[in-house]
Amino acid sequence: MKNGICVAGNAIIDILYPIERYPGKGELTTITEGIMQATGGAMCNVIMDLARLDPALPLTAIGRIGNDPEGKVIMEELAKFPNISTDQMVYEGKTSFTAVMCENDTKQRTFFQYRGANAQLCEEDFDWSRIDCKILHIGYILLLDTLDEEDGEYGTKMAKLLHNAKASGIKTSIDVVSETGGRFARLVPPALRYTDYCIINEIEAQNATGIPLRTEDDALVRENLEKALRRLFEMGVSTWAVIHSPEGGFGMDADGNYIELPSLVLPKGYIKGTVGAGDAFCSGVLYGAYEGRSLEDAIRLGIASAACSLSREGSTEGMRTAKEAIELYGSMSGK
Repeated sequence: MKNGICVAGNAIIDILYPIERYPGKGELTTITEGIMQATGGAMCNVIMDLARLDPALPLTAIGRIGNDPEGKVIMEELAKFPNISTDQMVYEGKTSFTAVMCENDTKQRTFFQYRGANAQLCEEDFDWSRIDCKILHIGYILLLDTLDEEDGEYGTKMAKLLHNAKASGIKTSIDVVSETGGRFARLVPPALRYTDYCIINEIEAQNATGIPLRTEDDALVRENLEKALRRLFEMGVSTWAVIHSPEGGFGMDADGNYIELPSLVLPKGYIKGTVGAGDAFCSGVLYGAYEGRSLEDAIRLGIASAACSLSREGSTEGMRTAKEAIELYGSMSGK
C-alpha cells in the first residue's frame, strides 16, 4: 500500500528585500534593514510545511538544484526534517533564486525569478518504481520550463507526467504560479485533465478558467467563485478544486458540494510576512486530503496553516503541527 506524500517542483533560494515602497519605472526606493535569505518554491515550502504539520508523515522530495552554495543551503534545510527523503534530488546547473521585494507597510510582494536548475526538471527525474507515495504534489506550472513544453499526445510534458503518476496508482495535486499573459490557456488546461486535487489562488483560477474573480478595484467577485470551481471540474479536476484568497478558502468536491470559509481576523501586528502563505494553505489542504478529512475540514486546516505562516517572515518557519494549527484557528475564530 502506497504511503506518504511526494512533493516535486521548484526548489529556490529567496532573497527578501524589505522596501519602503515599490517604485515606478525609473524611480528609486530604499531597501531597509532586514534583508534575509530563505528557501522557497513549491517543493521546498510545501514539503517543509508538511513535515512540520506531521513530523511522522513520510515525505519524498524531487527537484533539481545546483552543486553550489545555494543548493547546499536547500539541502541543509531539508535535512533538518528526519521524515523528508532527499535521495531522489538531482544536482545539475545553478540553483534557482528569486529576488523578493516586500513593501514594509502593505507586505505586498514582487518577484524577480531566475529559473536555473528548475528549468531542467523532467519526467526522467521521476522513477515510479522508487516513488512510494499516496499523493504527488507538483508546482509550479508555468515555472518549470521543460515540463511546460508541448507534448503531442498529452498537450504538455507536465500533463504526461501527471498521467503517468495516476497510471502508477498515485493521486495528483498541482499548483500554478501567478503570472499574467496567455500561457495559462496553453499550459494549465492539459494538466488539469490529470489532476485530482487543484489548489490555486483566485488570480490563478481566474486566468485558468476565464471567469473574473477580481474587479478592477481589487474586490473579490464572490458570486463567481462557485462558477470557477465548477469550471475547474469541467476542465478535468477529479476530486477537489480549491481556491484560496486573502478573504478565505473556497472549495468544491466531485459531487458539486460547495464550501466557503472566511480567513481568520488576525490581531494588529501579527503578520510578519506573507511569503509562503499560499503554499502553507496548500499544505494544510493537501494534508487534509491525505488524512481522509472532509473538504471543509481540509480548507479549515489550510486557513489555519496560512495563519501560522503569516506569523513569521520566512516561508515555513511559522508552521506548527496540525493539532496546534487547528487550536490557533479555534482561539482566533471562536470555533
